[in-house]
Amino acid sequence: MREEERIQNGWLFDPADAELVRLKERAHNLNRVYNSLADSDEARQECLEKLLGKIGKNCLLQGPVYFHYGIHTQIGDSFFASFNFTVQDDAAVTIGNNCDFGPNVTIVTPVHPMLPQERRAMRKPNGDVRQLCYALPVRIGNDCWICANTVVCSGVTIGDGCVIGAGSVVVHDIPAHSFAAGNPCRVIRPITQEETLANKKEIFAGCSLL
Repeated sequence: MREEERIQNGWLFDPADAELVRLKERAHNLNRVYNSLADSDEARQECLEKLLGKIGKNCLLQGPVYFHYGIHTQIGDSFFASFNFTVQDDAAVTIGNNCDFGPNVTIVTPVHPMLPQERRAMRKPNGDVRQLCYALPVRIGNDCWICANTVVCSGVTIGDGCVIGAGSVVVHDIPAHSFAAGNPCRVIRPITQEETLANKKEIFAGCSLL
């Protein structure tokens, strides 16, 4: 069985497997190419299409970006990520439409053993002794705002319409339409129509809601 299949099944896998190393090296090279291009360079879109499993329409990733595999990440339409977007996508990472990410947002999917002897080495089915880990997918719904310096950890699902406060460490699922923050991240309150900017007339200065 290929190590890619083991990842997809949520099983222990060997990150040093030759196929996985090639996939990571390809992604890391494309990261460097992308990060070398100007924001306005049309070649950026072509680079993202090579790098990622899926990239939607009208997306802007400010850069620099750091994807571990790239091909395990799927991003919907109208996505924005500020500086230093980092995705350790050993397992699948799925991001919906109309999401905005602040600077230094990190998504991590791998899980390493807690016991040091297990981190050092385990035995593969073929008898080889290697450093093994496993990974769990991350899913982020539509219309989410993930604020600066947030870390989204393995296995987490963030529902549609959520706002995650700056500096949060998200280790549990967040239900849709929630404002959540903290370390560990917890739901502060539901997001309702009472959050409307219509209640802050002093900031409009000639602007208006649609």
